[in-house]
Amino acid sequence: MLTFSLTLIRHGETQYNRDKLLQGQGVDTPLSETGVLQAEAAGQYLKDMAYSKVFVSNLQRAVQTAEIILRSSTQCPDMELTLEPLLRERGFGVAEGRHKEDLKNMANAAGQSCRDYTPPGGETLEQVKQRFKKFLKVLFKQMLEDHNPSDPDTGPAATSATPLCPSANNGANDGLQGVAIHVLAVSHGAYIRVATRHLVEDLKCSLPAGLKVSQLFCPCPNTGISRFIFTVSRSESGLALTDALCVFTNRKEHLENLTVAQ
Repeated sequence: MLTFSLTLIRHGETQYNRDKLLQGQGVDTPLSETGVLQAEAAGQYLKDMAYSKVFVSNLQRAVQTAEIILRSSTQCPDMELTLEPLLRERGFGVAEGRHKEDLKNMANAAGQSCRDYTPPGGETLEQVKQRFKKFLKVLFKQMLEDHNPSDPDTGPAATSATPLCPSANNGANDGLQGVAIHVLAVSHGAYIRVATRHLVEDLKCSLPAGLKVSQLFCPCPNTGISRFIFTVSRSESGLALTDALCVFTNRKEHLENLTVAQ
């Protein structure tokens, strides 16, 4: 068995985010001035994390965020990014580039909730979930290949069991006691919400005590940070997830003292 952490971060703000316009996959904008500051704040918060792998959506707002975060790293500033299309934002079809109110109006006209509505040419929530499931397979396979639990050089800390419970002191190292392997992934808001639902509802990921459902599935803020601990193993039928723990979701304490650009 192999235990490792996944720290999942949403990209920093873009001008489209500020103007409440949908980006999806077809609109690929850079970070705004505020988005750069948010990414720098996230980088400072996570500066002492030593990552063995960094996966990033191949849209520039995510790539730029990951580059800024790693720039602050005291452990792996030169870590190579693995661009992963499976981490791209949900496709919003004809609604991309339009105001979020337009999406709500389209959903209302179709008699559906905005969250469940799929614009023409867009991705359904199920399709996004399938992309995330494929990413998990890629992630688990990569971790087992890079850190072979049967290799004596891997060391006991890398293969230790999932911690019994995460700490709750709002520190960057929350939940990492006894875990030696860490992965960073930078993605997008709608994608992260679908991913969290899959981990909690389908994979029965353990939750920290006192966490409210409203906190769990609320929209992820720009550079919001979530963390999960996974234990995976090889079986006769392939890769198996044997344990999963949610440490925290949508954390934004690193933004509290941020001076937002006007």
